[in-house]
Amino acid sequence: MTTVSADEESSRGPVANRSGRASGGIQLRWWRELLIALVFYLVYSMVRNRFGAGPESRSIAFRHARGVIKVEEWLGLWFEPRLQSWYLALPANGLIRGWNIFYGTAHFVVTIAVLVIAFRLAPARYRFARTMLAGTTALALIGFAAYTLMPPRLLDSNSIYGACAGQEAGCHGYGLVDTIEQWGGLWKFGSGGMASVSNQYAAMPSLHFGWSTWCAITIFVVIGRGRLRWLAFAYPAATLFCILVTANHFWLDAFFGGVALCGGWLIATGFEMTRTRLQNRQPRAGSAGLLRP
Repeated sequence: MTTVSADEESSRGPVANRSGRASGGIQLRWWRELLIALVFYLVYSMVRNRFGAGPESRSIAFRHARGVIKVEEWLGLWFEPRLQSWYLALPANGLIRGWNIFYGTAHFVVTIAVLVIAFRLAPARYRFARTMLAGTTALALIGFAAYTLMPPRLLDSNSIYGACAGQEAGCHGYGLVDTIEQWGGLWKFGSGGMASVSNQYAAMPSLHFGWSTWCAITIFVVIGRGRLRWLAFAYPAATLFCILVTANHFWLDAFFGGVALCGGWLIATGFEMTRTRLQNRQPRAGSAGLLRP
C-alpha cells in the first residue's frame, strides 16, 4: 500500500470532491453562491442601465461608433458590413433568426450552466473561475460607463436609439441591418419591456465574447484532460461570428472583451494570493497546541 506524506499531499494543492468541499479548506454552499450571483447581477444591471442608456445619449454613442470605425479603417479591418452582406445573401438569409436567438439566450444559459458544472465537479477551481467572471464583468461595467457606444446594427436604424432617428433608415449608408428588428428572435432589445431593462449602448467591451471565452476556459480546466476539451473553444468562436453577422458588436468590442477577461484573471489571481497569504498567517490549531508549555 502506497502512503503519501503530508508535505507531498499539501504540494498537490486543494483536491476537490463532489460535496462542495476541497481538502484545501474550501467550503462552498450552493445557496450562498446563488445569493452572491443574484446580488452581483442586480448591481451589474443597475450600473449598466444608469450610464448612457437612454436615447438622449444617441449622439455621443454615434460619435464613439464613428471613432471605432476610423480605428478599424486605419487597421484595414473595417469588414463588418461586407461580412453581414455576404451572410445575409445566403439561402434563407443564412437562417439569421437562429443567430438572433443564440445571441439572446446562450449568453446567460451557457454561462449559468458552466458555473453549475464547475461548482459540482471542481469546487476548488470554481471559486477562482467565479471571481474571474465577476472581475471581468466589473471591468466591463467601467467600459460601459466610460465609453457609451452605438452598436453597428443601429448606425442606419431610424428607431429612437438609432443614428437615423427622425430620418429615413439607411441615412448614413453603412449598409448594416438590425437583424433582430427585421427577422426577429425571442425578443427585441429596443422595444417593449426589454428596452427598459437593457442598455442599447453597452457595447464596449463585448461581454458576449468575454463570457463565452470564460466558459471555454473554465470547461477546459474542469475537464482537465482529453482532446475533446478543446471543443469548448468552438463556443466563443461561434459567439464572435454571431455578434458580427447580427451587427450587435464591432470586432474591436470583442477584442476588448478579451482584455476585460484578462483583467478578470488578474483580479482572481490577486484575490487568491491574498487569501492564501492571510491563511498562512493564521496559526494552525494543531501546531498552536504543541507550542503550549
